[in-house]
Amino acid sequence: MKLLIQRVKKASVSVGGNKVSEINAGLLIFIGIFKNDTPAQAAALARKAAALRIFEDEAGKMNLSVKDTGGSALVVSQFTLAGDTSRGNRPGFDNAARPETAKPLYEYFSECLRTEGLEVQNGIFQADMAVELINDGPVTFILEK
Repeated sequence: MKLLIQRVKKASVSVGGNKVSEINAGLLIFIGIFKNDTPAQAAALARKAAALRIFEDEAGKMNLSVKDTGGSALVVSQFTLAGDTSRGNRPGFDNAARPETAKPLYEYFSECLRTEGLEVQNGIFQADMAVELINDGPVTFILEK
């Protein structure tokens, strides 16, 4: 499982020109799910993402988590994070989990974030989404489990 986490001032997802979710300050989390990923990995990454100290404190140091700031999370499924670009110029997706496996893990990851105390919004699984964001920093991290 791979997360691409961006600290944002705001972010939203639209499908077919209609806004389906939106957050203010917090985390935009793109999640890529691989064939052998497990609920335990999803729970561990949710705990890590919620506790990741990437927000500035009063001294300007990255010392606060999204939980500390009262921020939200917008979780967007992105199977291309499971893409393999090691051979040639066309990514391969053999390592990506099939939708019937990935969707429950995506939903479970979001539920784990809620358990951590975050307000969570979601994109639409398997939809062609337009994601808008204002990256704060920019601050971007990749977490893998």
